[in-house]
Amino acid sequence: MTVTLEVSAGVGTIRLDRPPMNALDIATQDRLKELAEEAAGRDDVRAVVLYGGEKVFAAGADIKEMQAMDHTAMVLRAKALQDSFTAVARIPKPVVAAVTGYALGGGCELALCADFRIAGENAKLGQPEILLGLIPGAGGTQRLSRLVGPSKAKDLIFTGRHVRADEALAIGLVDRVVPAAEVYEQAHAWAAKLAQGPALALRAAKESVDAGLETDIDTGLTIERNWFAGLFATEDRERGMRSFVEEGPGKAKFL
Repeated sequence: MTVTLEVSAGVGTIRLDRPPMNALDIATQDRLKELAEEAAGRDDVRAVVLYGGEKVFAAGADIKEMQAMDHTAMVLRAKALQDSFTAVARIPKPVVAAVTGYALGGGCELALCADFRIAGENAKLGQPEILLGLIPGAGGTQRLSRLVGPSKAKDLIFTGRHVRADEALAIGLVDRVVPAAEVYEQAHAWAAKLAQGPALALRAAKESVDAGLETDIDTGLTIERNWFAGLFATEDRERGMRSFVEEGPGKAKFL
C-alpha cells in the first residue's frame, strides 16, 4: 500500500509510503482519500497525524505520470485530485502534519490541509509547479494564500522557490520547527493531547473556523452561534462544566 492508517491511543497516523520520494501518483491520491474518509468516520480515531517518514514528507506529484496525460485526461482527473486533498482537509478532527525533508508541490498542498504543521529543521517546502509551466492544482493557490496571505503565497507560487524551515516558520507556513528526529514524536504528542479532549467541541471549533473563513463575518458568527448553542446538548459540556465547578479548571476527563 502507498498510504496506510495506523491507530494508537486515539491517534490515527496516515503514513505515505511510496519510496523514494513519496510521489503522489493517482493510486496514492485515491488511497489517501479513502483513508482520510476512514479516519473521519472511525470513533477510535480522535486526532490524525500526516507523516511521510523520516526522510521526506512528499516531493510532489508523479511527474512522469502527469507528462503522459493530455488536456482531456487532466480535465477528467483534476477534480478527483482536489477531492483527495479536500477529504484530508475536511477530517472533522484535529490534524497535524509531521513534515520532514521535502514537502513540495502536492506535498506542500497536503501539509496545507492540516490544522497544524510541525516541521523538521531539514524541511524544505514550496510550490514549484510554475517551473513546469503549471500552477498548483490540489489547493495550493487557495489554501496557501489563506494561510500566509496573498503576497507571500504569490512569491512562492510565481517563483517556485523552496523555503527552508526557518523561513517557513517566519511566514506562518509551519507552526513549529524541531530537530528532524523529533518531528513524528512531537506531532503524535500534539495529536494525542487533543485526542483526550471533547470530540464534538473540537469538531465544532474546527468547522466554525474553517467555514467562517469562507464567508462574511455575520454568516461566520451564525455558524459559531449554532455550534455553541448546540454543544449545550452534549454530555461533554455537562462533564466539563461539572468538573470546573467541583474541581477547578482544566481537570475534566472526556470520553
